[in-house]
Amino acid sequence: MLQQSHPRIIKIIKQGVVFTLLSSILACSQESAPATAAPKPAVTVYRIAAEPVGFVRDFVARTQASQQASIVTRVEGELVAKHFVEGSNVEKDQLLFELDDSSYQASLAQAQAELESKQSAAERAKRNLARGEEVAPQGFISQSDLDKLIAEDLQAKAAVSSAQAALEKAELNLSYTKIHAPFSGQIGKVLQDIGNIVGPNAGELANLQATNPVYVNFQIDESEYITYLQSRADGSDAQRTDYTLSLKLPNNTIYQGQGELVFADTKIEAGMGTVELRAQFNNPQGLIVPGLYVTLLIEGTAKQALPLVPQIAVQLGQQGESVLVVDTNNKVVQRQLSLGRQVNAMRVVESGLVAGDRVIIEGLQKVRAGSEVSAVEKDVDPTTGVIADIAK
Repeated sequence: MLQQSHPRIIKIIKQGVVFTLLSSILACSQESAPATAAPKPAVTVYRIAAEPVGFVRDFVARTQASQQASIVTRVEGELVAKHFVEGSNVEKDQLLFELDDSSYQASLAQAQAELESKQSAAERAKRNLARGEEVAPQGFISQSDLDKLIAEDLQAKAAVSSAQAALEKAELNLSYTKIHAPFSGQIGKVLQDIGNIVGPNAGELANLQATNPVYVNFQIDESEYITYLQSRADGSDAQRTDYTLSLKLPNNTIYQGQGELVFADTKIEAGMGTVELRAQFNNPQGLIVPGLYVTLLIEGTAKQALPLVPQIAVQLGQQGESVLVVDTNNKVVQRQLSLGRQVNAMRVVESGLVAGDRVIIEGLQKVRAGSEVSAVEKDVDPTTGVIADIAK
C-alpha cells in the first residue's frame, strides 16, 4: 500500500517546491521594481510686490448737506399747486408752491387806492399851506391858522408814508403766495396736500438740501489736534497739503474723489476731549447721501514701500494671521504676519513677508506646511481681488 502511494506523495512534494520557487521569484521581482511616486498637489501662487503706502488714520464720520432749508410759507392760505417732482433736483429761484392769492390781490388793490387817496389829500394840504404862507405876512390869516395849515400838511405827508408802507406790505404778502427755491438742491417729500390751509405755524411744506458739495463731520482726539496746530504754528505753511482725504462708503467701496478739510471747531468738547472737524467732498452724482455713517481715511503723502498681500491668501488661526509660502524648493512654509490696513483687495504687510515671496492663493485646503507642491504663478487685481493669468 505504501509503495502504491509513494509516487503520489513525490508528485505533491514537487508541486509544493515549484510553488515556493515561483513565490520567491515574484517577491524578488516586486522588490526590485521602483515604487510609483504620488503626484505633487498643484497650487496657485502670487508673487509679493512692494508698493508705496502712506500712513493712514480712519475716523467714523457722518455726512451732512452743505445747505439745508425747511420750505415754509410766510402767509396763510390754501395750497393750490406744486411745481416739482418729489425727490428731484430743483434750481435756485425755481417756483415750488403756489397759494390762493385772491385775498392778497384784493388787499393790494385796496392799499393802492388808499395810497392814491392819501396822496390827493397831501397835495391839497400842500396847496393850502402855500396860500397861507403867501398871505400871512399881510395879516389876512392869523398865526394860529397858519400853524394849523402846517400841521395838516405834515399829517398828510405822514398819511402818504403810512399808505406807501401798507402798499409795500400788501405787495410783499402777495409775493409770498409763490414760494421759490432759495438755492439749487434736491427736494424731498411734500408734507402738505394740495387744498390744505397752510401758514407760518403749519410746519414745513418740504425740505431742500444741497448735496454738491457735501460735508463730512468727524472728531479727533485733543492731543492729535494740538499736534496738528503745532505743525502749522509759524503760519508759513498754512496751506500745506501733506495728507489726502478719502471716503469709505457703508458698502465698503472707496468713493472716487478726494476731499479737503474746511472747518475745525474752536473749542474742545467738555468731557469728551475731542474736537469736531469738517471735510468737504464734491458730489456731482449724489452718491454721498446726507446722514450716512462713513469712514474718513486720512493718508499722509509721505510714502513708504511696503509689501502688499492679497486678502484671499490670509488665514486666521489661534496664533493670528498667517499665509502659506512656497519656498525656492517648492516646499510649503507657514509665515505668521503682522498686517496693517486694507487697501481695496490687498493688505499692507508690516512684517512676515518681503517682496518676491510666493504666497498660495488657490489650493490652500490641499496642502500643509512641509508639503512639496507644483506651483503656478498668477496675478491678482489689487482693486477687485480677481485672479488672472500674468500678462505677457
